[in-house]
Amino acid sequence: MTRSYAFLIGLLAAIWGASYLFIKVAVRDFSPTAMMEIRLAVAALVLAAVLVARTGLRPSIDDLRGAGWHALGIGVVNGAIPFTLIAWGEKYIDSGVAAIANATMPIFIAMLAPLLLPTESVTGIRLVGFMLGLVGVAVLAGGQPGSDWWFVAGTLAVVGSSISYAISSFWAQRRLGTASNHALATASMTGGALVLLPLAVVSAPEEVPSLKSVASLAALTLLGTALAQLILYRAIRHHGAARTSLVTYLMPPTALFYGWLLLDERITGATAAGLALILGGVALGSGAARFPRRTQAVTEP
Repeated sequence: MTRSYAFLIGLLAAIWGASYLFIKVAVRDFSPTAMMEIRLAVAALVLAAVLVARTGLRPSIDDLRGAGWHALGIGVVNGAIPFTLIAWGEKYIDSGVAAIANATMPIFIAMLAPLLLPTESVTGIRLVGFMLGLVGVAVLAGGQPGSDWWFVAGTLAVVGSSISYAISSFWAQRRLGTASNHALATASMTGGALVLLPLAVVSAPEEVPSLKSVASLAALTLLGTALAQLILYRAIRHHGAARTSLVTYLMPPTALFYGWLLLDERITGATAAGLALILGGVALGSGAARFPRRTQAVTEP
């Protein structure tokens, strides 16, 4: 099982780290809502086809019913909202910066836990971690050479996606039930796609997107969404949400490497300092190093 864990977590980090790169390229020609509508809708269709092929039509319908309306709602809070915020943010910030800002999610898990789980509290070292992470966000957003208000707004939009992911984690912890991995992934992608559809229609591209943007969106949809969803739920089933959430530490450096290698993005001192402060805050605030039994969320760009 140890080999399985390392393989699944490494694969998720590689795929999701590249997703920030794909978003950065695709957002040049697609609006954030149109891009993410295509991402969610196509992923939902692919996942539904896989589900039917594996189990048959009738069992698939029963499985989707088992996921319930809550899975559709989770798709909005864990898909439509954060996906769109990340895409909008990457109009103004580098893909690596977006990955670092998105790594704040466990910090918001720690902050929201006392409000949503009465037995939880944020004191002592966890409170220090929370504050350290917020300092990291400030350094990341405001310490970049030549950064302007749009850069700050883009960074904060991605941080907002982390808050959405954190909220969805508590919802998912209580409501996912016994549906299969495929059904959960299919239902959540469908819910997100339905919500974004009207916004995507009114913001559809007026010109034909470039081949590079289309290819990036295809890779984001098939690899970063459909395939990653199946890997994610498999990892959670076999290794638990707490251990799976440690992929949070691997995605930012992976995304930074992709951005530096393929998009010529600079890794500034503020970027490195923000990364260190945020990941340090995550380690202290979430208690991830000791694998807490409380469920943690896993973000998807």
